[in-house]
Amino acid sequence: MEFAEAMNDFRSTRVPADGGGSGIDRKALWVVRELGLPAIVKACVSCRSTRHHPTGKFRVNANGKLLDVWMLICCETCGRTSKIPVHERIHVQALEHQRLLMFENNDPAMVRQLAMDAALAGKAAYRLDWSGTWELETDMPFYELDREEPASIEVVIRFELPAPIRVGKLLTAGFGLSRSAVRGMVDSGRIRLPMAIDAKAREDFTLFVIGSSVTPDS
Repeated sequence: MEFAEAMNDFRSTRVPADGGGSGIDRKALWVVRELGLPAIVKACVSCRSTRHHPTGKFRVNANGKLLDVWMLICCETCGRTSKIPVHERIHVQALEHQRLLMFENNDPAMVRQLAMDAALAGKAAYRLDWSGTWELETDMPFYELDREEPASIEVVIRFELPAPIRVGKLLTAGFGLSRSAVRGMVDSGRIRLPMAIDAKAREDFTLFVIGSSVTPDS
């Protein structure tokens, strides 16, 4: 769905603002847009690079009734291909048939899913580098909160990909304000968050901006 269509659908439904002040006058939608998949950070055995990307392919080996499945990745510097174990010595009947077909057909959706899988990264002892994988798209003018804005605002933040982003970074990007200004608004209660400003979010959440005509305790 295009951003404009999503925004029209979003505005058509009014969501009550529990704990968000005496009333919400405006709503805004911010979307964390996907620019690419995260880099897979692990040492290359052929060069000093540590950055890899999926090749878009899997390798499936069968040994009797046991299967091994690997995701193939490519070194960003030298191009060497290496393997990330997805399933090891798994019984063929324990692997869902549709999932096996996705591996055998190098399904792009499966590649995308596993390339962003933090659990797989932990199991295979590598980390994900999310830098450059996202941008924040917002319908709100950056200068709006610099003024004495009397309206209260409900902001829904939606994630197209599970990039772990510090909440404070989202606020500075969305409102176009400095970190100190944003932190001051959070500390004063004008910006109300469901989590700490220093926490990292990777899933949809909602925040509230209390208008200047509404006291923080109302």
